[in-house]
This record gives sequence, C-alpha cells and structure tokens, in this order.
Amino acid sequence: MLQIAIVAGGICAVIVAAYFIAIDQYRAATASGGLVAGAPRQAFVKQLEAALRPVSHLPAGAAIQLRQKLSQAGNPAALTPAGFQAVRYSLAAMMAIAGLALGLLLPLSVPDYIAAPLAGAIFAAAGYLAPGLWIEQRIGQRRRQIQRSLAEATDLLTLVVESGMSLDEGLLSVTERFHNALGDEIGKVLREIRLGRPRMAALENMADMVGVPDLHHLVESIVQSDQMGVPIARLLRVQATEMRRRQRQGAQERAAQASSRMVFPMVGCIFPVLWIVLLGPAIIQVLKSLH
Repeated sequence: MLQIAIVAGGICAVIVAAYFIAIDQYRAATASGGLVAGAPRQAFVKQLEAALRPVSHLPAGAAIQLRQKLSQAGNPAALTPAGFQAVRYSLAAMMAIAGLALGLLLPLSVPDYIAAPLAGAIFAAAGYLAPGLWIEQRIGQRRRQIQRSLAEATDLLTLVVESGMSLDEGLLSVTERFHNALGDEIGKVLREIRLGRPRMAALENMADMVGVPDLHHLVESIVQSDQMGVPIARLLRVQATEMRRRQRQGAQERAAQASSRMVFPMVGCIFPVLWIVLLGPAIIQVLKSLH
C-alpha cells in the first residue's frame, strides 16, 4: 500500500504542476493581449503532453490511425496523438487514485489490500477507455450532422454551378452557408486546393476521411464527371434529387418503426401505473376487510 500511495502521489504532483504551469501561461497570454478562444485548455493539454512525453509516444502506425480519428472528430482542442495519449494516461491516473480512495474508505467484505488495488485498476481502465469512447461519439455525431446537411448543401452547390460559377466558388458558398461539420470539411478541402493539391484528390481524401456513404458517392460522381466531361450541374441535380428520395425513404421507415418501439415504454411505464390507479382502491378495500 505504501508503494501505491507513493506512485499515486507522484502522478498527482505531475498533474498539479502541469495545471499550474498552464494557468501561468494563460495569465501571461491574457496580460499580453494574445488570448484566443480555447487557449487555456489547449495550453494545459500541451503542458500535459510535454510532461508525459516519455510515456505518451506511439508507434508510427498507431499514431497515423489516431490522427485520422482525431481528424474525423473535428480535431477537438487541437489534440495531437501524443496529447491524446497524455490525456488518456492522466485521466487513468486520476481515476485510479479515486478508485484506491474508494476501495480504502468504503466498507467492503474483502480486505483493503485487495479491494483498493482492484477498484483502482477498474477505475483506471475506465479512465483510459473513456477518451476513446468520447472520440467515437464525436465521430458519429459529426457523421450524422454531415448526412443531414448533405442534401441541402448539394442543392446549394447545384444552384451556384447552374448560375455559371465554378465548382470552387460553389464549395466556398457551402462553407459560408453551413457552419457545421460539413462546412468544416469543405473548408479543409478549399485550404488544400489553395496549397496546391489537385481538387479531385482533395475531395476524394475528404470522402475517405469522413466515412459518410452519400458523400463518398457524390464525390465519386463528381470525379467521374470531371474525367468524362459530363456537365457537372446536371449531375449535381440528379444527386440532390436522389439524396432527397433516400432521406424521405429513411424518414418513412423510421415512422413505420415508431409504433413497435412504443410498445416497450407503454408496457414498462404506462401499464403499471394504469393498473395501480385502477386496482389500487380495490386492493385497499380487500385489505381493510381482511383486518
């Protein structure tokens, strides 16, 4: 137990030191007028990454996969793979300390020298896995947001291209109109094009990274249209109509499933209360007559 306490105290000291260093940098940035939104959180993550650099290093393949996931999640807090691992280890350490404390304080039927390390290990595993689950949740949320906005964005892109403007100007109009995940991804494509990357390669990379089937199909159609010389405005009009049809079909399917999904809340929540209201007085009368 003494060794566990020493290790936990050392981890706490590292976390507290990194926190106060981040606070000092935040105050310095505030005093110099160079404060930007999210600066304290990003500074704290950077300091945490620097403090845990020896243990947060990842192999090249794992770092590439983690960087792709962070990109799909919208790069929250400008996290790097090493920074994300530092957050994982820090959260696991704090949860381990909380688990050790609970194992020692709560009255359990097992001895403390078994309960405390076991609770610490369980809490540490939960703390290590929680950031990964959070990233997956953000990825799913962004994909749903892109799926919902894609048909309307395609309509806007069709109108812009049909008016005689270029595809790049249409993409710029999408970024100005949609301030969500889809607008962010289109903005990345435009930045890559300005840096010299071919337009179609940037679009294909976006479709592969996002992982939304409708967006991937739209980009493939645009690429084929560019290669074959087909008018892109007509293609976009067809794609927008098809997306609207799929959205309407999906809404109808969800509406058809609503009645079956309502059975379980009715059986579990409404019927017991109804039976209590109907049979309660009769049960009370029967109990009174028995006494």
